[in-house]
Amino acid sequence: MLLEADLHTHTIASGHAFSTVKEIIDYTIVRGLKMIAITDHGPNFPGGPHEYYFSKLLELPGNFKGVDILKGVEANIVDINGKLDLPIEMLQSLDIVLAGLHAGTGYQENSVEHNTRALIAAIQNPYVHIISHPENPEFPVDLERVVYAAKMAGKAIEINNSSFSLNRPANASRCHQLTRLTAKTGTLVSINSDAHNCFMVGKFDSALEAAVKAGIKPEQVLNTSANFVRDYMVSVKIKQKKIS
Repeated sequence: MLLEADLHTHTIASGHAFSTVKEIIDYTIVRGLKMIAITDHGPNFPGGPHEYYFSKLLELPGNFKGVDILKGVEANIVDINGKLDLPIEMLQSLDIVLAGLHAGTGYQENSVEHNTRALIAAIQNPYVHIISHPENPEFPVDLERVVYAAKMAGKAIEINNSSFSLNRPANASRCHQLTRLTAKTGTLVSINSDAHNCFMVGKFDSALEAAVKAGIKPEQVLNTSANFVRDYMVSVKIKQKKIS
């Protein structure tokens, strides 16, 4: 299975990453990818960018040297109702919105039930495209309920390559559970690097191996095709217009 896009990357604007937008894009070209999403953390993340950053992000070109550039965010879920840390107007203006639970962002709950409700509410948010790293053991959830909710809503669940790294050993077993559930249900997934430096852009090896082993089909994987990503973004926009 080949992937044409990396839909989760961070630049120095996130406060704890090490590469510029240009460096991320340059390495996207080196990796031979057709599409990259710049998805810095939302403003509630410690050291994260101000809300105004995302307004200026829109000034980036949509394409550079043949690579499509998606302007996005990894927004922070801040309560059990799925509220995000950017206003709706800003979420509407971005190409792609990932949403996830993170420490230090104002989210006060941490029971399995509350965390699960928070993720399901974010899935049902019409401005969210992808739920990021739902397997994170720091915020335990009922993965079966989360995956089912994503399936019903037609939203993508992330298989995060960084969650397989040596500094996140507790995540791996949950990642494998997540891949099995998404394979079983046919839920849309996005396999991403979660790169925090340019050298990690397009690094999908562990996540891709787990996805294939679990039986996830290429047609389930959003970023097997840049065209698939574009079509998906259009479908999300159509749903947004129906409720506006």
